[in-house]
Amino acid sequence: MAYMQWTADMDTGINVIDVQHRRIVDYINELDQASQMSNAAEVRGVLEELVFYTITHFQFEEELQERAGYQFVKAHKRVHEIFKRRIADFLERVNKGEDVVPELLSLLKVWLVTHIMGDDRDYVDAVQKHIGAGNRENAGWLATTLQRLFGAQAPASGGRT
Repeated sequence: MAYMQWTADMDTGINVIDVQHRRIVDYINELDQASQMSNAAEVRGVLEELVFYTITHFQFEEELQERAGYQFVKAHKRVHEIFKRRIADFLERVNKGEDVVPELLSLLKVWLVTHIMGDDRDYVDAVQKHIGAGNRENAGWLATTLQRLFGAQAPASGGRT
């Protein structure tokens, strides 16, 4: 598998989301590296972290969309649910001892790019308007929500909206 490179065209323009997406790319690369080293324990550990982080990211993204009044939040949630079911199937296969990493990496790389550049682009305007309002309530919600979902490992939220 080839290393997955973050490219500028994958940026949404919402820093807090872009930071999270970049972390998912890092996890994909860590999973690839662990797989190439044939380290089953490392593969399992990275896979669990990747799944947990991605689900947490989905939750953050959905809460942000709801808060911003994004009109297609329900449809976006359905896309996330379908993806989570696909990943659950992969995890079940891993638990049965099947080597699914090459297939999973291929899916993750394609899905992430198409999701970012398609589904995620659709909510950018609504979220940027909401975050860009610059009021303390929005900033407080953002900081509190990042801490609640990501804990001490909260992705940075500074920079551009």
